Amino acid sequence: MARETRAFQGWAALLLPLTLLIVAMSGCAHQPPSALPGVPGFFSGILHGLLILVSLVGSIFTDVRVYAFPNSGFFYDLGFTIGVAAVLGGGAHSARRR
Repeated sequence: MARETRAFQGWAALLLPLTLLIVAMSGCAHQPPSALPGVPGFFSGILHGLLILVSLVGSIFTDVRVYAFPNSGFFYDLGFTIGVAAVLGGGAHSARRR
């Protein structure tokens, strides 16, 4: 039992400073301002989510992006998620009974 506790303490002693370093480094990151005129919003997010498969294939052959950036933030993300869930079935496909 003592050996297992020491092994856990060794991992914890390594993991804690690494976690603190990652958190500190992520605090330095910044995003460009999203209040720019003409950035994609909620409905553009839904459209981009619905077209995700087309965009994915297009991104292989051309310079098409799957996700618009910069965007309006939370509402674009929400629309994109709704669109992707509508196309890919969300979690309902795995819940379907045979």
